[in-house]
Amino acid sequence: MPEPASPLEAQVLRALDGVQDPELRRPITELGMLKGVTVDDAGNVAVQVLLTIAGCPLRGTITADVERALAAVPGVASVGVELDVMTPEQRNALKDRLRGGDPVRTIPFNRPDSLTRVYAVASGKGGVGKSSVTVNLAAAMAAQGLRVGIVDADVHGFSVPGLLGITQPPTRVDEMILPPVAYGIKTISIGMFVDGNQPVAWRGPMLHRALEQFLTDVYFGDLDVLFLDLPPGTGDIAISVGQLLPGSEILLVTTPQSAAADVAERAGSVARQTGQKVTGVIENMSWLALPGGERLEVFGSGGGAAVSGRLGDALGYPVPLLGSIPLDVSLREGGDNGRPVALGPDGGAGDDGRGKIGTVEDGDREDTVGADTTGEDTAGEDTAAAELRRIARNLARRPRGLAGRNLGVSPV
Repeated sequence: MPEPASPLEAQVLRALDGVQDPELRRPITELGMLKGVTVDDAGNVAVQVLLTIAGCPLRGTITADVERALAAVPGVASVGVELDVMTPEQRNALKDRLRGGDPVRTIPFNRPDSLTRVYAVASGKGGVGKSSVTVNLAAAMAAQGLRVGIVDADVHGFSVPGLLGITQPPTRVDEMILPPVAYGIKTISIGMFVDGNQPVAWRGPMLHRALEQFLTDVYFGDLDVLFLDLPPGTGDIAISVGQLLPGSEILLVTTPQSAAADVAERAGSVARQTGQKVTGVIENMSWLALPGGERLEVFGSGGGAAVSGRLGDALGYPVPLLGSIPLDVSLREGGDNGRPVALGPDGGAGDDGRGKIGTVEDGDREDTVGADTTGEDTAGEDTAAAELRRIARNLARRPRGLAGRNLGVSPV
């Protein structure tokens, strides 16, 4: 872009620095999407924006964001937005910029300088609420201001898009896939590529390839936390995650009953073969709060603590019980409605209409994943939402080792 011709044009350009591409979550001025700006003496502004693809599903959002940003600039009388499409050369330059100039398609979360913490959420058996826990932990962390992503790795039993109310398909920029964003969470699932409720009948090699493509071709950007919602058990995907993301950590979800706990222990023991660390155990459906204040332990008690203790003995390090989530109708209703209960009754509505978009600027980072910015005190609350928020805050506060990482700092 040439130098601004007037003070008003300079203000307009500064305002456009604050307009982000809704899928890439980076300023359009930084992505090479701003083709031109003209400002006449009467304050009429004409903006030309380059879309990544001709059928960009969020073209209306981009137009509205530009108009809203410039309407707040003193001296602007009117705003006109003209949309064009990037040339193949411009798209290639954009992809190179997003990949940091690396021509080889790699898994960015394996790079030595990656600060993304990767949690693989696993269970021994189905029906324990693993996907609901994954979605709500992700939503709670995004509401704290962290940059969060989810890979729905349960290819045969995908459910994450429905739990987040996502109906928008991903956008393709050549071979690069831009994931939809809901409640500040960038999400990818095989369910976004099939028609209706069509089953996916794939064997091991196809499952591995699908997971690998999600991790290499999907542009998540700079995340603080990435969750993988694994299928239950110790099958192909669990092994593939250990191979493709050796630095990922396992969160194990179980219910209190001994049968579920025994199977969950086997799922956690896979960490000995893959070299992953089990960060902790989450007990779901722990009790039902009765009107009189009593707790009804529908599925028994102690399963989560038993798995925690036995895995700690087997693996040789503490595996804490991170929390116990009660049976709560609102948790089920939130999943059915696509509004994570951990966000509270308002659904965490924010600037994109699908939830609060929280960001942590690079200059504000510390050597922990994040910090509690909600200011809420959930002590004494006997609800699933409160417990999920507490677990999310404690996971966010875990120290993040920086040993051996490239911090981009050089001696003077």
